[in-house]
Amino acid sequence: MARQGRLVRYLPPLAWGRAYDRVTLRHDVVSGLTVGVMIVPQSMAYAALAGLPPVVGLYAATVPLLVYALLGTSGQLAVGPVAISALLTASTVAPLADGDAARYITLAAVLALLVGGIQVALGLVRGGVLVNFLSHAVIVGFTSGAALLIGASQLDTALGVDVEGGQALPGTLAALAGALAGVNWPTFAVTAAGVAILVGVRRVARWVPSALVLVVVATAVSGVFGLDQLGVDTVGDVPAGLPSPSLPVVSGADLLGLLPGAVAIAIISYAEGISVAKALAARSRQRLDPDQELRAIGAANVSAGVFGGFPVAGGFSRSAVAAEAGARTPLSGAVAAGVVVLAVTALTPLLVDLPSAALAAIVLVAVVGLVDAKGARGIARTSPPEGVVLAITFAGTLLLGVELGLAGGVGASIVAFLWRSADPHIAELGRVEGATVLRNVRRWPVRLDPRVALLRVDGALYFASAMRIADAIRGLVADRPALEAVVLDASAISQLDASGAQELEHVAGELAEAGVALHLATVRGPVRDVLARIGPSGHLPEERRHATSEDAIAAVAGPDSPLLRPHPDEPAPEHIQ
Repeated sequence: MARQGRLVRYLPPLAWGRAYDRVTLRHDVVSGLTVGVMIVPQSMAYAALAGLPPVVGLYAATVPLLVYALLGTSGQLAVGPVAISALLTASTVAPLADGDAARYITLAAVLALLVGGIQVALGLVRGGVLVNFLSHAVIVGFTSGAALLIGASQLDTALGVDVEGGQALPGTLAALAGALAGVNWPTFAVTAAGVAILVGVRRVARWVPSALVLVVVATAVSGVFGLDQLGVDTVGDVPAGLPSPSLPVVSGADLLGLLPGAVAIAIISYAEGISVAKALAARSRQRLDPDQELRAIGAANVSAGVFGGFPVAGGFSRSAVAAEAGARTPLSGAVAAGVVVLAVTALTPLLVDLPSAALAAIVLVAVVGLVDAKGARGIARTSPPEGVVLAITFAGTLLLGVELGLAGGVGASIVAFLWRSADPHIAELGRVEGATVLRNVRRWPVRLDPRVALLRVDGALYFASAMRIADAIRGLVADRPALEAVVLDASAISQLDASGAQELEHVAGELAEAGVALHLATVRGPVRDVLARIGPSGHLPEERRHATSEDAIAAVAGPDSPLLRPHPDEPAPEHIQ
């Protein structure tokens, strides 16, 4: 039975296949055909964005989709080339390829293998938690900055100029500025018309695959009017059929050069896919296995490398289309792969006259949705520190490139977290006038007891925050000459480390020398466990650790304390908040 459970976990079709019926098959076929006609032009466009021949995008949209259909747990996630992974592929491979086209293709395939290997390894050790280091602010800042970089990287193709910019926005724009005098206006016209077609079709009939419409129209116009004779770059001959599976071989130095980019793509592509899959699963009430998703997308990337592709991920727009078209199981992805196989084997001769500017238009329109200005404003308004993290990620991505921008965003996010946790909220509590509860003295009119002070710490008591908490206790004692005891309400302290415990013992000793006793109340289980492992305490003995704050106050100041029962006919407080 246990073995069967493991098989179902690693081979989800064993689970959803039991209830598969004709109705589900019909929905999967319709959605698969819909996504298939959408993914063909998108894959070619994203391959061009990655610096690869368009046909490589088709290779990346065949076998990987079949692999994900076998291993994935999301019924709506549409796997294939995506804009962010394509941009990261270009920034990772281009510096190592030195302009060698064949070497570029090989390195891109090796990069897919590395990405897949990292993801599979993380999935086997349940490493999906690493994605949690990518806060929402980092993701919004990175994707918005990357979207602008993607758009800028397509301007040379869109304008028909030949430039070599850097990985960052300033270098790209500077190179473009120097080449504006050589704009090929027929190419620009194709781009403008392409954008108009994409936007127009979406507004008139959202169910129509606008990218496919553009490819058909642009190819036909280019062939009839001979746009290549006017300087418009076209896709040219596209080899038919799928490549034979093989393991690309590169040097150890190349592997080391690809590794940082592979790590970034592995994490980013998984984060993008799992966020989309979770949103769609919540809507359709499906169950996801995040670690199996990591293994599935990793295996898909491995197959992309073996079959001459480049890194893939779950895409938002295609997945949304799949969901709207009624996708029920991962089999819809296999149907979409069949459409791409048909295109690769039978339709490639029709793509000879396809203008590259049309593919650039597809990318330009697609990345507009990645710039989340509304989300950025919401983050900055809700949490200014996260707004700073977002701004650092966004600016770093634009000015330093995608890898350094992402690393800087993650670093800033970690620093912001440590900064916040090192300065936890500390509140003195008093009894609310006319009520039976205790509240923050700065927010409510309360009664206090000059003999005892009640403090609540909202956060972890560890090496970074210990001094801040100890100083707050010292400051309170210095301001209250009549103080006999301080009760530390630990109900909101979820973590205690050795440094925190040592500092707590130290401040308890200082207070004892001043004639003030430190008591603990409402100590959580994990914190009690740490105190138990530390052993007996000279200044915080067991009799100074109380089940509730009321017990501590009564032990120190008696039942008549204003913090408990200011009038004999009033009930005692029921809880601390």
